[in-house]
Amino acid sequence: MPLLLREIALTLDEDETLLPLRVSEALGVAPESLGNLSVVRRGIDARRKSRILRIFSVQFEVENEEALLHRHAGNPRLQPVKQQVLPFTPSLTKPWRVLVVGMGPAGLFAAWHLARCGAEVTLVERGRSVEDRVRDVRKFRQEGVFDSRSNISFGEGGAGTFSDGKLTTRVKHPWHRQVLQTLVDCGAPEDILVDAKPHVGTDRLRLVLIRFRQKLRDLGVAIRYETRLTGLAFTAGRVRAGVLNDCEEVTCDSLVLACGHSARDTYEMLQSAGVAMEAKPFAIGLRVEHPAPLINAIQYGHAQHPHLPTAEYALTWNDPKTGRGIYSFCMCPGGEVVVASSEPGGMVVNGMSYLRRDGEWSNSALVVAVRPEDFDGRDALAGMRFQRRWEKRAYELGGGDFHAPAQNLMAFLGRGTGPIRSSCRPGVREAELAEALPAFVTTGLRRALPQFDRRMRGFVTAEASLIGIESRTSAPLRILRDRNGQSVSHAGLFPAGEGAGYAGGIMSAALDGINIAEHIINFVPSGSCR
Repeated sequence: MPLLLREIALTLDEDETLLPLRVSEALGVAPESLGNLSVVRRGIDARRKSRILRIFSVQFEVENEEALLHRHAGNPRLQPVKQQVLPFTPSLTKPWRVLVVGMGPAGLFAAWHLARCGAEVTLVERGRSVEDRVRDVRKFRQEGVFDSRSNISFGEGGAGTFSDGKLTTRVKHPWHRQVLQTLVDCGAPEDILVDAKPHVGTDRLRLVLIRFRQKLRDLGVAIRYETRLTGLAFTAGRVRAGVLNDCEEVTCDSLVLACGHSARDTYEMLQSAGVAMEAKPFAIGLRVEHPAPLINAIQYGHAQHPHLPTAEYALTWNDPKTGRGIYSFCMCPGGEVVVASSEPGGMVVNGMSYLRRDGEWSNSALVVAVRPEDFDGRDALAGMRFQRRWEKRAYELGGGDFHAPAQNLMAFLGRGTGPIRSSCRPGVREAELAEALPAFVTTGLRRALPQFDRRMRGFVTAEASLIGIESRTSAPLRILRDRNGQSVSHAGLFPAGEGAGYAGGIMSAALDGINIAEHIINFVPSGSCR
């Protein structure tokens, strides 16, 4: 029976080869008596910059585990390893056709799980394959040539393909470990199995997607690119087919809708079809970009250290005057700001970083909570129209050619001037960013930034630039579903993932896709596990 010991500390100058010695010192056993010792969790404790620690949890074996546990019965750091048992998954005993719409994490993992259980799965994606998509995005960033069918928001892998590749989630789910292991099997670094804050990076995600695609094809999944869901066919209130590219009906017994939060034409189609939806809160703001060594120095007291990752941060403040939350979002250490527009005439920015996170800049969204009462109108698409209005204004401020409007942070605060330096491509143009945002967002950010500087001394600096606008923090609506995962208005339609309003980030979307797949499997008459 393996044992787990948590909270083993090493200083920055100590090597991981000292872990057996630290375990032996903590438990009073000889280092040579520890067998199969492995790291199962790794993180950083930077609360004391004068003594930054690396914190580990390790799994190991000893000859007499019972005696060791008895001797340390009062030690909460030591415990037996619980054997993880994946939930029972039945095999389908009757044919069941499932159309999965969207190749973001929710759609990919829904298709994977359904196919493993014997469903006949067709997976469609409005954008292009990841190889073609990378070329299209490169052309856009180098030449400013925008393609509404293939961009940083649309294509294989979803918006997360061009992101930091974070795999953190607050969702507790029995399939969590299996998702991580599947990603590792497809080429993700094994570190994601042990890091407290795992990430893949946009460069490695591309390889993972290619290998995941092959997994799906080996399971018999039919994959179609440049195929958009343009309608739904119903019989007696139940989905019986999806209409693709306005010209083809694909019959299905269940339809998984994992469209992503930028598929606005899909939202409009669903509203026309009478699918139950509601507007929901999200957030809007700007990207802030600092030199990565500056953020490292603020967080660690070191501009660079071989045993420290590029520094992250998370900032929150609740404005007592308005009650609105103002916070950092999707922080990308050592990354780049990217233009993530999904339609002509709109400016959207996001963050992206590579596996090594070794870029010279670090960036994060700084956003203010937006409520449905802030929208014009009360229908389900009101939040989407709100986003589009301000994205159009930001596009105009940037010059109308997908250059992002930008401003020195000190100038935004009215405290002086400074240079505008940014990794964003095709480029940035200086603008008054207050004109790109609702007044309450501008006011909120200007009130929050001094509060953030109190938490991270040096955060407010002329070395930082602001780039606009960050408007796609989450879906602007929720497609209503019942406790069985189905649309409350149309049986057979299963909304999933971030675009449906039920997830936020790669991992939570993947788990929601599996969750929806299990609802479908449980609905179909089934037999024993295979």
